Amino acid sequence: MDRSIEDPGIFLQTNIIGTQVMMDASRKYAVKRYHQVSTDEVYGDLPLDRPDLFFTEETPLKTSSPYSSSKAGADLLVNAYHRTFGLPTTISRCSNNYGPYQFPEKLIPLMIANALADKPLPVYGEGLNVRDWLYVEDHCKAIDLIIRKGKEGEVYNIGGHNEMRNIDIVKMICEALDKPESLITHVADRKGHDMRYAIDPAKIHAALGWLPETRFQDGIRRTIRWYLDNKEWWERIISGEYQNYYDSMYGERLKEAK
Repeated sequence: MDRSIEDPGIFLQTNIIGTQVMMDASRKYAVKRYHQVSTDEVYGDLPLDRPDLFFTEETPLKTSSPYSSSKAGADLLVNAYHRTFGLPTTISRCSNNYGPYQFPEKLIPLMIANALADKPLPVYGEGLNVRDWLYVEDHCKAIDLIIRKGKEGEVYNIGGHNEMRNIDIVKMICEALDKPESLITHVADRKGHDMRYAIDPAKIHAALGWLPETRFQDGIRRTIRWYLDNKEWWERIISGEYQNYYDSMYGERLKEAK
């Protein structure tokens, strides 16, 4: 989402035109299934004071950022290709993923990398934004199941049944790495920041039997261990062009927070 605020056009080109190109190729070569990996962000957000509300497949699309708008546009295009051309499609909308090989700009790997370097841990606003977290392997299993057994033309929500505030995850990482919470630095919130995402995965469970298998306590421990064991992978990334992106997103905010 952050990058789409900096340059919306790239996301429109990639997520909408890119989807059209992929589906045209799928039609040309008669693929048996085109599966669109979407996001729960297409639904907008939910109020913090209504924990009883969840996103279902029937929730209207109500996007907040250029990124989520581009994903919603792609979803609508997928549905149109299914109806107009008979392309065999499915769509999945997933909650926040975490696990190995996640790009360092995302919350969990960013906090791990910064904490290990004793750098400030930039948290937007008060860190009260709530996300539903799903271990990446559980997501992959759901996608595989949808492709093999899902009904053409259907949308499936994939959620982890694990809502957590951003600030609590950051504190958990500090504790696991034996780093002081004084590293946490609250910075100006980003534009259009959604407050809460929460997926109801009842449909995929009832139709295909899927449920998340990884408890967050186990998954976050496994994730932290992976980043500790694979420093060479992410250190190469954060030393390159990514550093310019990090500076553009957090540089001024960190200065203002001091």
